[in-house]
Amino acid sequence: MTYRHRDLNGRVIDLPVGKVVCVGRNYLLHIQELNNALPDKPLLFIKPSTSLATLSEPVEIPLDLGACHNEIELAVLISSPLKKASEQQVSDAIWGYGLALDLTLRDVQDELKRLGQPWERAKAFDGSCPLSPFVLKSDIADQQNVSFSLKVNGQERQQGNSQDMLMSINALLSEISQTFTLLPGDVVLTGTPKGVGPLFVKDRLDIELNSLFTITTEVK
Repeated sequence: MTYRHRDLNGRVIDLPVGKVVCVGRNYLLHIQELNNALPDKPLLFIKPSTSLATLSEPVEIPLDLGACHNEIELAVLISSPLKKASEQQVSDAIWGYGLALDLTLRDVQDELKRLGQPWERAKAFDGSCPLSPFVLKSDIADQQNVSFSLKVNGQERQQGNSQDMLMSINALLSEISQTFTLLPGDVVLTGTPKGVGPLFVKDRLDIELNSLFTITTEVK
């Protein structure tokens, strides 16, 4: 199934499918659980459009590359260009919010880190960014108080709230736009809370955003 951005009613959103800009280490407890260093500025990397998949479809993971970890993240859909934007300019460029799984080949990533190499082989493979439908920003009362969660086989594995981010959403988008121009249809992943862990074939995933929606899917 070819990926397109969609709203909660399943309607295609009139935006192209672009790149995904990801933010690493934006939740303190996640930094601590992986024994990573606290960054001086946001850690950024990019997933290509070919990484995008529909979260309501079964989540396909590579089976021959070691552990594939869940990283649930609040996703921001961009509707107008942002280039060297101020925080005040950012809000007008947001279409809405959804959830994404930043699938991560952890064994591959650990080896790349050891070698001092980029992470793309672990983070940017085809289908590595399953996305939910998006809700309009007007449906979110406060973007810095958005709760989200992931259950695996009925057990809560990750629970987060955007108020726990080290850098706020508007500050992140402004910072990103100083280096990468954000274009209509681009998606920004804002970091993952603690609770990452391996996924296995036939795992059931329940993913919830702020009581606005719950998506149930499985790993294949």
